[in-house]
Amino acid sequence: MKERLESIKKRYEELNTLLMDPEIMSDFKKVKDLSKEQSDLKEIVDKYSEYEIAEKNIEEAKQLVNDPELREMAELEIEDNSEKLEKLTQELEILLIPKDENDGKNIIMEIRGAAGGDEANIFAGDLLRMYTYYAEKQGWKIEINHQVEGTSGGFSQVECTIKGDSVYSKLKYESGAHRVQRVPVTETQGRVHTSTATVLVMPEVEDVDIEIKESDLKIDVYHSSGAGGQSVNTSNSAVRITHLPTNTVVTCQNERSQLKNKDKAMQILKVKLYDLMEQEKEQALGSARKSKIGTGDRSEKIRTYNYPQNRVTDHRIGFSVMSLDRVMDGELDPIIEALITEDLKRKLAGE
Repeated sequence: MKERLESIKKRYEELNTLLMDPEIMSDFKKVKDLSKEQSDLKEIVDKYSEYEIAEKNIEEAKQLVNDPELREMAELEIEDNSEKLEKLTQELEILLIPKDENDGKNIIMEIRGAAGGDEANIFAGDLLRMYTYYAEKQGWKIEINHQVEGTSGGFSQVECTIKGDSVYSKLKYESGAHRVQRVPVTETQGRVHTSTATVLVMPEVEDVDIEIKESDLKIDVYHSSGAGGQSVNTSNSAVRITHLPTNTVVTCQNERSQLKNKDKAMQILKVKLYDLMEQEKEQALGSARKSKIGTGDRSEKIRTYNYPQNRVTDHRIGFSVMSLDRVMDGELDPIIEALITEDLKRKLAGE
């Protein structure tokens, strides 16, 4: 570990020198790239400096242990700094775990009603509400790109963009099948039903090298629809783009301008095609996708929301909270923190 830390410290010092070079300072892209690299290393270098100070304090205190008058003070100094060293070692081990390059990105989230008919669509709407409340608590911004409302409420499909500080790092564990157990509003006998909705989380991509040929696209325009199927405006502003080779369909209707909707739909198409490429790459390598916690696949059952018991259980890590009502009001932090902790633990163990 110390060899890696010394190497990082050396590189950080090199970056300081490079960023003062007039030739480099005249190249905006170079400065931006080097500054980002420096910023990524700063926390590790600062923590390593604390580690080195603690080590030095222990060595100096050991020199005083044989002095009868200073022995007690020296032993206390060794004990305090040894505890500090142990804590810093654990923190540095976590910081040295390779970071997910997508953690700082915004996301595109897609929620669909799955098994369970109307109740599944209603639950998809409940999940959107839950993520909306959570986004508000985090200070994030959420925008609906496209929605297909269910006949009894909720959504058969809804797609949104969530923007803010490190959105993907917290919501990347949400991809998969979410199962609800409750008495549906449509149930007359009072029986508990099980329904599912699926969630897909994709990081926004910028400047990715994805070639999209005009000839591969089918573009349709139509009236934007609001609640109850009412037209939001009278112009054909909503845009649906179909990527024919992959049969990937994206729709955007939240902007009043057809041009803005088309631009946004193209951005979302890039995200979906990039996500498709990543899936294929991971499958070819035979490795788990996105994270060590689960596969990130839409079909994987990840969580159960049990209303009669007021319980939420995440099946990937065997974690439950008896506060479903608060979770549905956006208090997702206990679950997300447990997932992040377990993910780090598995990575540290080399799984």
